[in-house]
This record gives sequence, C-alpha cells and structure tokens, in this order.
Amino acid sequence: MDKLSIGDFDIMPGEQRKIELPVAKLYTDANVSLPVHIIRAKKQGPTIFISAAVHGDELNGIEIIRRLIHENKFKITKGTVIAVPMVNVYGVVNQSRYMPDRRDLNRCFPGSAKGSLAGRVAYIFLNEIVKHCDYGIDLHTGAIHRSNLPQIRADMSDSETKELAEVFGVPVILNSNLVDGSLRESAVKSQTKVLLYEAGEALRFDEFSIRAGMRGILNVLQHLGMTRKISTVKKKKTAPFIANGSQWQRANASGIVHNLVNLGDQITKGQVLAEIGSPYGEVIGYVQASRSGILIGKQNIPLVQEGEAMFHIAYFSENDEEIAEHIETVQEQLLPENDDN
Repeated sequence: MDKLSIGDFDIMPGEQRKIELPVAKLYTDANVSLPVHIIRAKKQGPTIFISAAVHGDELNGIEIIRRLIHENKFKITKGTVIAVPMVNVYGVVNQSRYMPDRRDLNRCFPGSAKGSLAGRVAYIFLNEIVKHCDYGIDLHTGAIHRSNLPQIRADMSDSETKELAEVFGVPVILNSNLVDGSLRESAVKSQTKVLLYEAGEALRFDEFSIRAGMRGILNVLQHLGMTRKISTVKKKKTAPFIANGSQWQRANASGIVHNLVNLGDQITKGQVLAEIGSPYGEVIGYVQASRSGILIGKQNIPLVQEGEAMFHIAYFSENDEEIAEHIETVQEQLLPENDDN
C-alpha cells in the first residue's frame, strides 16, 4: 500500500488523520477549509468516500459521519475510508442549501480550478477526494420543509452499484438517472461507484434517518470486506424493494393543509392524502393519489400554493402492503420503544 496524498498531506497505511483541506478565503480574510477524516488500514483494500452537506442545510449526514467516526467498535481492517462531514462548509455556516454565490454545489461538478466559488469547491472535492476512491456514499436529506423516507438512489443498471444499494439495507431503492453537474455523475465518470442516501429533512436531525444511514454504511463496509462483523450491523436482512418509478402529487388549490398520511404509508389510487382549507374553515380542495404506491417524501409546512409538489409516491411491482410492513419493521428495529436516544 502506498501513501495517500490529499492536498499537501500524505497519509500512510495504518494511519488515521484529520486534515483541513484549504478551499478559499472569505472576504474577511478568514480561511475556509474542508474537514477531512482519513482512516487507513495496514492491509490493502478498497477506498471509499463518505460525504455529507453537499447542500449546506442537510445536517443528518454530518451526524451520521460524526457517530461513525466515534463508534468504538468501528475499526477498518482493510482499505481506506475518507469521511468529509461538510463539503459545503459555507452553506453549513449560513444554514443554507447553496454556496455564497447562490449556486447549487451539486450542479457544479466537475468544477474548475479557476471558475466560480462553487466550481472551485467542486473541483477540489472531485480531484482531491473522489479521484482516490473506488466507491462513495453521498448523504442527503429532503429540502427545506420536506422530509424523505430513508432511501437509496442509484444507477441500478450497473450490477455492482445495484448490489451495494441492496446491501445498504434501507427498505426502498429508487433507480435514479445521473443528473448533469452532480457529484454522482462526475464520480461515475471517474469510475467511482456511488450511492446517494436520501433521508429526513433539511436543518433537522431525524433519529430514524441517522440510524438507518449509519447502519447502511456499516453494511456496505462489511460487504466490501473493510470491517469485521460488528453488533450494530443486523444479522437479519430483508431484501429492499426497488421502485419502478415515482411521482409528486401536487396541490389543486392554495390554502392551509391538513395532512392525512405519513412517510412509509401504503397509498391506494384515489386515496385522499390531504385536505386544503381556506382561512375561514371550509375545505376548498382534496389532494388525491393518482396511483397506488408507498409515500417516500412529503411537504411538512402546512401552507401550500396551487400546483406545489406535496407528496412523493414511489411505485412498485411488489405488493405495497408487504413493503409498508417492511418499513414498519425497520423502524421498530432502529427505534425500539424503550430507547430514549
């Protein structure tokens, strides 16, 4: 195993280091750096990056990486883990999805060393981190005021990516095409297999999403032979369900929302998902499901404009009731009744 060079830092086999990878200065002359935690085993093996907060308001991933690093039983026996808890440091500081130049970092890859601020961060992350890696797990949440059921989005046409997505162990997998300018697109072009984990809501910690994400990462590392079997990885595994497609149900009126469904619920065609009322109390609209499926995302704010996306429903070839029961089982496994954490 050779030394791993990231920026001006060299990390040797068997070494564990925290480094600050310089990005750019603020106009106050303060330096801004990407925090990077590298864990290398003495034995040769795969290299994987785990990234969070590409969108600066998506905080669950930061907590997942923090817990992973501080997990006493987490030991790498082969290969290298490169953990980056805050890719968009600027957004985290400002509690904003975007970079200071108002660009979405996840649409600026592969970036440029002489481009916009977002382009420069993308370039540094891609070339200093991703280029070293065989695999990657990119951690996301829903947008502001929107929650996502824990799910993996991946290119299921690639057999190895499909296998890793299934190993991750969340109930739902979405076959997701590559998006222009995204981290995942640029990583795949550099021959890095990437899973995108979506769970929870922006600017909030969600315990179920955090635990499901941490368990999923451990499942993948164990599958790649990078860790020994540890107690936090459940022995009993149920195959996830792969969605054939998904669709947002939109508001047919503007008003105040009364939600009637929760994430993970089985949805039937024609079912009323929410009532929309006027400020004077009368119901002025109903949001109904156009197809049967499972609710994997929803808007949380109780105010809506006509045409706004409210409920994200995934469609499966399998029995929806079976999927809903599986989701409930996973929730019970990760959030036992008497667990106060």
